Amino acid sequence: MNFTRWSARLPGTQRRTSAARAARAAAQAQQTSEFESPERPGTGGTPAEDADGSPTSDADGASGDGTSTVPAARAERLAAPALAGTDAAAEPDPAIRCSTTGTDSSTVAPRDRQHAPSSAPGMDPGTGTAPSAAAFRTAASPVARAVGKSPSARVTRSIDALSVHDLLGQVPALAAVVHGPEHRIAYVNDAYRTVFGPRTQGDAARDALPELVELGLLPLMDQVLRSGKPRTVKSRRVPGAGSCREQPNARETREPRDAFYTFTCTPITADGENGVLIFAADVTDQVEAAERLRASERRQREAAVTLQRSLLPQELEQPDDLRVAATYQPGGTEAAVGGDWYDVITLGAGRTALVIGDVMGRGVRAAAVMGQLRTAVRAYARLDLPPHEVVQLLDGLAAEIDASQIATCVYAVHDPNEGLLYYASAGHPPIIVRDADGAVHRAAEPTGPPLGTGGWSHVSCSLPFNPGSSAVLYTDGLVERRDADIDTGVLTLERAFAGATGSPEIVCDRLLRSLGITAEHDDDVAVLVMEHPARTGPDAELFHNAALDLLGGTEAAPRARAFASGVLSSWRFPTELHDLGVLAASELVANSLQHGTPPMRLRLRRTDRRLIVEVTDGDEHLPRRRRAEPVDEAGRGISIVATIASAWGSRRTPGGGKSVWCEFALPTP
Repeated sequence: MNFTRWSARLPGTQRRTSAARAARAAAQAQQTSEFESPERPGTGGTPAEDADGSPTSDADGASGDGTSTVPAARAERLAAPALAGTDAAAEPDPAIRCSTTGTDSSTVAPRDRQHAPSSAPGMDPGTGTAPSAAAFRTAASPVARAVGKSPSARVTRSIDALSVHDLLGQVPALAAVVHGPEHRIAYVNDAYRTVFGPRTQGDAARDALPELVELGLLPLMDQVLRSGKPRTVKSRRVPGAGSCREQPNARETREPRDAFYTFTCTPITADGENGVLIFAADVTDQVEAAERLRASERRQREAAVTLQRSLLPQELEQPDDLRVAATYQPGGTEAAVGGDWYDVITLGAGRTALVIGDVMGRGVRAAAVMGQLRTAVRAYARLDLPPHEVVQLLDGLAAEIDASQIATCVYAVHDPNEGLLYYASAGHPPIIVRDADGAVHRAAEPTGPPLGTGGWSHVSCSLPFNPGSSAVLYTDGLVERRDADIDTGVLTLERAFAGATGSPEIVCDRLLRSLGITAEHDDDVAVLVMEHPARTGPDAELFHNAALDLLGGTEAAPRARAFASGVLSSWRFPTELHDLGVLAASELVANSLQHGTPPMRLRLRRTDRRLIVEVTDGDEHLPRRRRAEPVDEAGRGISIVATIASAWGSRRTPGGGKSVWCEFALPTP
């Protein structure tokens, strides 16, 4: 179907065509009766000819000889001089020109007034001057009613009379019109041909518009025909079209580039026949800008995640009595990572500190605060302080680092000799413990407010943690959801932890899956799982404990040496290690007898990797290593122990008093 004829039958075009016919008829009548003069050239022709002598065209694009020429809108543009009161081949009369532009007659040049005939049409017969603008508008009222009362109205009417063909041909976007159930081509504009090449009218879209088939638009066009509602697909990639949009001859001069278009399919109807207007807007710049933004965000996120992971321990310490595993899952796809962290710190004498925390907020600033807190925890842990004192120190440090940053934290210490887990919680979710019999219970409420609030005192609590027990420490991202209370998440975690078996690494993965943590989760998650395995079989022979209560007096030191020698011999230690262990036990007991108070106790502990010698007493003053002068009779015991042992230390015990210990590394088998 010829698109010019089919578009002329559209309802809007038909209304504009009828109005144009009426305006032309009125203009011709007025021009013949009032404004044409026999002496003026170009006005004596037949009404069927324009100023250039060519036949005028009707609104349907048919000329006087019955042949098809131009669209209706083009005929209207050719008739526009007549509508404006001017002749295309002759200069209009000065009086008429002044009246048309709304200019007073006094502005006409004197020479024009002198040569104007007194009896000419449009002149006052009494004065020979041009009539006023009001008089001209009254005389030209038929034309004014046909085409409007001002030049701006005539321009608006001319644009409104443009056909669909002319409008689509001027837009830079891709446009095509198809009709019928097979979507036969009625029209494609120049922009469409520039991108996809020429197309033949009347061909079916499936064969003639393969690009629409590749883009998946044919089913959408079928749906538009059936429903009569427009449909849009956004940002479809068109291979090789990017070069065409930059330069018409780009295919020959440069590497083809892809472009992106948003296609809108709109139903159209003319004389009962349905069609589809396919309109494609170029959105390549927007898509490329969005891709650059996403790439920048990915780079920022990778940098932030790298920073976050670099601040976490690269490898967890593995204590003798515990098996520990941890995992960190950054939240979502945003660049702003959180401030979750965890750590495992061996304190000596078989004791282990475990810490997990979460800095509120997101971004590099939160990660930086997290790194400072983690470093501070390791430094405070070396002091071997009770958990609540470590948390108190962290609270003051957090306020100094950034008063606007608040963090939660749990600091726990496992003591295998006592079978307890001491902890202090600064506003953090509770620890969950699973006993050897499978019973799951949680720790009490937080023992203090979050870090950084200041002015509060924290306390330490304890949980039974015997061989066969396991525990999980976690951040709120594991259990907190926007649509549920956090207690619901903790209950879900308890049920998942009750059935999670295997190594700590496997338990971490199972907990993440059970709680629905994926790469798209909107919050960071840190999980720390520890297990105190029950030793059986050959492993049980590698872990031994022996203790002796000392009542004081002169016989305490010989008893301690005899006890240590017998125990180390039974554990089949080499002679050198046996002698070093006996010497260390003797020096620690002697130091306690001299500076401490009863009750006193000597404890020997063996693991698969080290020998531990520990002496406790009732005095809280911690010994320190000092340099003894040659004339001093005392002060050399701790120096001797520090020299022969792999490590030594001292701490205050929870019930009062102190503990002084040293370790010897066992030879590797």
